[in-house]
Amino acid sequence: MNHENNIHCFQTDTVWEDPITNFEVITRQVDDFRPREGSLLIFPELCTTGFSMDVETIAEPSEGPSWHYFSDLARRYSTYIVAGIPSRDSSGLGINEAVTFAPDGSEVSRYQKVHLFPLCNEGDFYTPGTGPMVFQWGDWKVAPFICYDLRFPELFRAAVKNGAEALVVIANWPAAREMHWLALLKARAIENQAYVVGVNRCGEDPNLSYSGASLIVSPTGDVIAQAGNATEVLSATLEKASLLDWRTTFPALNDMRLLI
Repeated sequence: MNHENNIHCFQTDTVWEDPITNFEVITRQVDDFRPREGSLLIFPELCTTGFSMDVETIAEPSEGPSWHYFSDLARRYSTYIVAGIPSRDSSGLGINEAVTFAPDGSEVSRYQKVHLFPLCNEGDFYTPGTGPMVFQWGDWKVAPFICYDLRFPELFRAAVKNGAEALVVIANWPAAREMHWLALLKARAIENQAYVVGVNRCGEDPNLSYSGASLIVSPTGDVIAQAGNATEVLSATLEKASLLDWRTTFPALNDMRLLI
């Protein structure tokens, strides 16, 4: 079996502003699961701190403790990893990023959240990114996104225009809007004829409750796997032949027009 088709979503209950404890929790979860070499492990948005606006407390250098932790974890299990990490720009603002690591621990890509969430004034504390990013995972082209990005289909369309076949959304998506989370993940899969993988946190922070409901959706919009509301690992095997067949049988992407 080619394990570079295997994707594993680690739905975690993130401990508020406590990277060391979160490292310990994630390590136990991964050790218990024991992923196969070459697979892709995905962790939620800001998974070592929670969705905090206290940039002075949580933001790290570009290769800080969280970066080194996930680099070491990827190397230990010879897997790819996408993880939400808070870093800091030259002006002192935070950067909400999805950082991807290769099995040798090297950094593959660094996506900066484009759409910052206005209801908690995220834009006052973090600086936005400028566009999507696509990285290579085995035979797959993967584009990571972060939480509120999910509401902006043009960002996903641009990634697909750049070759993306799997769209990964890491999130701290609140329970109050779980219905939107599920509907939008399915919509992004259907309109882009791509696999969509949504990895959310569960539990509570000082401000919100999170219902998990991580989801893996096929290019035709079928739900492959869905998590419950507690800590869980959600897995699927992506099928490249099925994706290519659907895009050929129903070639809607040939008619896309980027009008914005």
